[in-house]
Amino acid sequence: MSKCIVTKPFRVQAGEKVDLGRRPTTVKPLFESKKEYQQILDWHVKKLSELQRLHYSSDRYSMLLIFQGMDAAGKDGAIRHVMSGVNPQGCQVFNFKQPSAEELDHDFLWRANRRLLERGRIGIFNRSYYEEVLIAGCIRNYC
Repeated sequence: MSKCIVTKPFRVQAGEKVDLGRRPTTVKPLFESKKEYQQILDWHVKKLSELQRLHYSSDRYSMLLIFQGMDAAGKDGAIRHVMSGVNPQGCQVFNFKQPSAEELDHDFLWRANRRLLERGRIGIFNRSYYEEVLIAGCIRNYC
């Protein structure tokens, strides 16, 4: 039922010199019409809702989704769109912006560890801590 974006034209191979002027800037539409798109989206939302009920009732694992991107990259819209079929009672969203004074008093993963989930829950980290781990964490620990 799903259609996929062909990603090969957007990939950069290791060692390849990148010329953005020669790269595609658009994606061919995946659907013939908005009606077709809506039908497929509705099917996926229903399926996601069914899977969430099973996940929640099993109370065995938690699931963490990390949306990473710069400000105005569309993370909020993507979360709202993708998670439209999820029951909010089984989902938690955490935004990670500039660290607070309390967060700065702890190691760089402390604020993420505080937000780890209960079993059966779906958690979303909006703008995760990865840039902090990769950049500031490396500088603090290795320089």
